[in-house]
Amino acid sequence: MEDLQDFTEEKESNFDIKAEIFKYLAYWKWLFLGFLIGGSIAYLYNRYTIPEYRTEASLMVLSDSDSKNIAGALPSGGGSILSLEDNSLDNQIVTLKSKRLVKKVISELGQNISYFIEGNVITTEAYDDSPVLIKFISSDSVVNNSSLSLTVTPLSKDEFSILNESDDSKISYEYGQIVDVNSLKFTILPNARLVKHELSRNKTVKILLRPLEDVTTEYIQKLEIGPKGKANEILLLSLTQEESKRSEDFLNNLMYQFNVDGVADKSQVALSTTQFIQNRLELITSELDSVEGGIADFKRDNSFMDVSSGAEKFITKSSEAESQIFELETQKLVINAVQELINEDNGYNLLPSNLGISDAGISGVISSYNSLILERNALLRTSTPQNPVVAAISEQLDSLKDNLKKNIRNTLSTLNLQLRGLNQKDAIAQNKFSSFPGMEKGMRGIERQQQIKEQLYLFLLQRREEAAIAFAVTSPVAKVIDPAYTYPTPVDPKPWLILVAGFAIGLILPLVILFITFMLDTKVHHKGDLASLIKNIPFIGEVPRVNESKNETIQLNDRSPLAESFRILRTNLAYLLKARNDNRGEIIYVTSTIKGEGKTFISYNLARTLASTKKKVVIIGADIRNPKLHRYLDLPMETRGLSDYLYDYDINPADIVSPSSDQDIKVDLILSGAIPPNPAELFMSNRMKDLLEYLSSKYDFVIVDTAPTMIVTDTLLISPLADTTIYVTRAGYTDKKLLDFPKDLKQQGKLKGLAIVLNDVDYSKFSYGAKYGYSYGYGYGYGADKESKLRRLFGRKSGKS
Repeated sequence: MEDLQDFTEEKESNFDIKAEIFKYLAYWKWLFLGFLIGGSIAYLYNRYTIPEYRTEASLMVLSDSDSKNIAGALPSGGGSILSLEDNSLDNQIVTLKSKRLVKKVISELGQNISYFIEGNVITTEAYDDSPVLIKFISSDSVVNNSSLSLTVTPLSKDEFSILNESDDSKISYEYGQIVDVNSLKFTILPNARLVKHELSRNKTVKILLRPLEDVTTEYIQKLEIGPKGKANEILLLSLTQEESKRSEDFLNNLMYQFNVDGVADKSQVALSTTQFIQNRLELITSELDSVEGGIADFKRDNSFMDVSSGAEKFITKSSEAESQIFELETQKLVINAVQELINEDNGYNLLPSNLGISDAGISGVISSYNSLILERNALLRTSTPQNPVVAAISEQLDSLKDNLKKNIRNTLSTLNLQLRGLNQKDAIAQNKFSSFPGMEKGMRGIERQQQIKEQLYLFLLQRREEAAIAFAVTSPVAKVIDPAYTYPTPVDPKPWLILVAGFAIGLILPLVILFITFMLDTKVHHKGDLASLIKNIPFIGEVPRVNESKNETIQLNDRSPLAESFRILRTNLAYLLKARNDNRGEIIYVTSTIKGEGKTFISYNLARTLASTKKKVVIIGADIRNPKLHRYLDLPMETRGLSDYLYDYDINPADIVSPSSDQDIKVDLILSGAIPPNPAELFMSNRMKDLLEYLSSKYDFVIVDTAPTMIVTDTLLISPLADTTIYVTRAGYTDKKLLDFPKDLKQQGKLKGLAIVLNDVDYSKFSYGAKYGYSYGYGYGYGADKESKLRRLFGRKSGKS
């Protein structure tokens, strides 16, 4: 028995970048096909995908100081009548993207209705050049909440047909005739810009009506608004859609409606102020008439006289006090009027602003209160008072109103204290003037009331005129810097990017599939996959794959790749056998790990290759559990063979040898015989040893086709009788994990003279050496068919040279 051998695993890098590249290039046809398919799909995508274009517009938001025009020439500056608290740029963006404003634009432009022209391959939108137009008779409230899909086909210059996609009904109508579909009444009219006789030549038009709410939500999602550059007052509006004209119309109308909406807010403040001033004027006029009538009655009843010039000094002092009292009384009267308005107002109405109240706290609170009133009114257009946002604003208004009342009470208290001091000062002057007639004092009081009423009357007249002028010339809230314009280059798709990506994906996808296939592949394919096994076990040859159309049996003077591979196998085998010299034939076992690896095929063709050198060869079918050798002969499977010899001691070796019927290559055979119930017990007898000794004395080579070593124990029972054991592995069939099994058998000394053969190698899959294999295959040498490199690359044989 052979000495046990030590196997030391040496870790080394078996990676060969060049071999890996050529492994993939072996499938170049699939890579090229994927490359073409990816590029073709990308081309078709570019060809038939409707491009989307980006449309932009820029808008400057004007502040009150920027928007003063005619009103700026008024005595008070005019702008204060309409002034609201400056809204930040973020608030303007929210307003521009508000559902109320966007819905108004879409409804005005009718962009919830789309027209499409059906082509041979794709359907394109006809935004403003549709051959027919739809005019709804039903109310807007019904239309804006409905969905409808119609296909209109012009039949002639007077008729058309409608296909209702909801029920697939098709009916013909005349242009202008009222149509009722899904409770919607409408008419179809020809486009006035088209010549009437051209209608019959137009293609089918698809009309799509979508709910206004859905279209509004879609536009809000697509609409992009943000500051333009570093400017804090300029907004950039952009929209990306397939139809650029639709985007331009939308952005232009959105900017227009935004301006109109802002001007309306300012006009509302001016109108409210004008109405308040008019009410106060009517009251002051009545009071002024009463005071002037009292002066006339006083002079007539008391025969009033001029004051003596000697009292001028005291009169001056009194006048100064009275002047200050006049100013304080004016402030007090205006504040009382505002207080009355607040107390009478049980709801949320605008308060008059900038009435000359000197207290900055009251003016500021009034301005904030008016701003919140406008914001609440704007929200109430699309919601109810129970809306959380409206409720929050209402709470803020109630808080501001309480603060305003508190400020008014504090201010009135302060004014009363000031008036008390001034009255005391005036009383002192009046005491000094006690020598003057009491009637003069009474007259002064009456005239003072008259002056107060006159000043207040003139003040309100001025404010009324300012409010009226400002209302008539309300300035815009925004200025259009750039109307909507569309970039000529489409945003999507990007043709070159799509094309490059298509080619790249088409090439990468087959590579990924191949990579996954190779990664999951655990089979042996070439000699390189046996590297771990053949470090310590001789490798004596590769046998190429045999096409089904070709003969898998070697013939005399055969120069096929199969025959050449077995000649190489015979040569390498001779190096293992040349050390023997005991005047008997060589006993060669052929085995494998599992069945199906081709050991019978190797055994039979090896026997014929050895016999072609005029050697006497016999082959024994020792796989008596699953005999396969009979398929190469015309003998029946029941022919007496090895199992009969092992079982029946009366049978001699010569009785089971079947002479070869092939006169060119003579190989004698011993078939397996009948399948016995106890193969292992038969092999344990000495009959097998006697048979091999007899045959080795008669033949130069005894080839034994044994059973697989992993499946059954038969081969291991008779392995000591062998001189050499050829261990067969099969490309694309033997799992790499099974390679440890023959290595263990060698290490344990269970198989003698072990050598490895790789069967069924497909050389067409390897373009570079297959690590240690032969990429060019067999058949080279004198007289062999020659192939050019180009033909070999394409797998085609050229003619013989």
